[in-house]
Amino acid sequence: MRGKITKISGPVVVAELDASMYEIVRVGEERLIGEVIEIRGNRAIVQVYEDTVGLRIGEPVERTGRPLSVELGPGLLGSIYDGLERPLEQIYNLSNSVFIRRGIDVPALDRKRKWTFVKTFNGNRVRRGNILGYVQETPSLKHYILSSVDGELIELKSGDYRVDEPIGSVRVNQKEQDITMMQRWPVRVPRPIQEKFATEIPLITGIRIIDSLFPIAKGGVVAIPGPFGSGKTVTQQSLAKYSDADVVVYIGCGERGNEMTEVLVEFPHLKDPKTGNALMNRTVLIANTSNMPVAAREASIYVGITIAEYFRDMGYDVALMADSTSRWAEALREISGRLEEMPGEEGYPSYLSKKIAEFYERAGRVKTLNGDTGSISVIGAVSPPGGDLSEPVSQNTLRVVKGFLALDASLAQRRHFPSINWLRSYSLYRDIVYEYYRKNVDQQFPDNLYTISRLLQREAELQEIVQLVGPDALPEREQFILLIGKMIREDFLQQNAFDEIDAYSSLEKQSLMIRAIVEYYNRGLKHIEQGTKTIQELRNNPITDKIAKMKFMSVDEIRSIFKMIEVF
Repeated sequence: MRGKITKISGPVVVAELDASMYEIVRVGEERLIGEVIEIRGNRAIVQVYEDTVGLRIGEPVERTGRPLSVELGPGLLGSIYDGLERPLEQIYNLSNSVFIRRGIDVPALDRKRKWTFVKTFNGNRVRRGNILGYVQETPSLKHYILSSVDGELIELKSGDYRVDEPIGSVRVNQKEQDITMMQRWPVRVPRPIQEKFATEIPLITGIRIIDSLFPIAKGGVVAIPGPFGSGKTVTQQSLAKYSDADVVVYIGCGERGNEMTEVLVEFPHLKDPKTGNALMNRTVLIANTSNMPVAAREASIYVGITIAEYFRDMGYDVALMADSTSRWAEALREISGRLEEMPGEEGYPSYLSKKIAEFYERAGRVKTLNGDTGSISVIGAVSPPGGDLSEPVSQNTLRVVKGFLALDASLAQRRHFPSINWLRSYSLYRDIVYEYYRKNVDQQFPDNLYTISRLLQREAELQEIVQLVGPDALPEREQFILLIGKMIREDFLQQNAFDEIDAYSSLEKQSLMIRAIVEYYNRGLKHIEQGTKTIQELRNNPITDKIAKMKFMSVDEIRSIFKMIEVF
């Protein structure tokens, strides 16, 4: 069925068309991709995901009869898509241009490549979500093929197939249907699960300040707010590189082109610390930069979370990085303005909080339809103008997330990275994760972490006094706390994401580093109280130099420091 354009307002087009909500339509002679976002009588309000310059009133609008959906199947891993799941590499090869031609339609999954399917399912009846078999998509990851229907299995066979070729057949309601390795799923509909579990297993990131002070649980939701230049993108890239998730989905939602380019150039050459293979073997990149049509930002968020749900349904742990949700909210604000809706705070739509909550609620650790356990951990960057956390996007995000890693511009200016402010950040997963550390890492690890948290708080209080009277006016006990506070900040919390050794710290190494600092603090404090050593002697002790170099040491080298502390 076709209609015609009656009004054009930037990325929003009004058409005389009998359509359904959230249906994909083709707009104009160039068949631009659009989505119906509102219906008023016999008029459809269409959000166009491509540049509308040059469109004319009267041009045709054609229905497709399906909602905005993603193609799911072998070929996703290692791919780079735009916000509509169009493969950028194939588009470049077709057009031989760095610009995406309007209206171009390229399938997300390669229809020519053959994959070796290995059947594992045994039974006569198949249910939705059952694992039928697998494809060894990358050297380190099996891509499990999931059933998309309930029915009586007629045939299922191993062999080499394209994603759209039948690998078997199933009888549904007395009708025979082909089974392929590919399925489509509407992005605005969460994929079904059996049960959602409590989050109790940590997502190990290798970033010391996160794992130790503000841990993230698998299936958790965390926000990283911060002003321009504070290190949001580098922090998320480090999380993508080193977190112990099985699959990483990285969404560049409206970020600057140079930041996304860094990801696209760097990731294919990085080695996965877990397997030693290329990091791209377990990564899906969605590149939707700020110079692309603003409306596509909203689509990119939903496309990313749907791909993450697909891998979760295979029983994998998925880490999703959204950089940044502020750009997505800005797209919502612009579309809302074009629709002439009643604005909420600062011009954002009144349903902003609902949209943000719906996105983060799709995270979690779940029991899949197949009975496996999988998880999606969402780490969303927030870019408040001027670092003002009182603005609507930050506030609405804070209401739904359970971890808050506040980036500080003053720390970034001092070249203290990650520039996570240890006084303003928090994690509601701390008690759960610390219990895991107590059982699986070191029984004393959580107690030592609570100790350094108190020391950092006390150091901040003393710094205010120091600014008034100077450090020499303080008692030696307080001066020693300042020394230990500096040691924690510079020798433990500060970390170089680009250093081969310092970029990643195992939990065992983190535990030993913290233990060394706490034991030195306890023994040093005893010396001061007994009057056997002065603060100057403690500053110049060789142990302080060793502690300063711990981040570049191996686990065995750190253990040797304890022998020095014992005789200290």
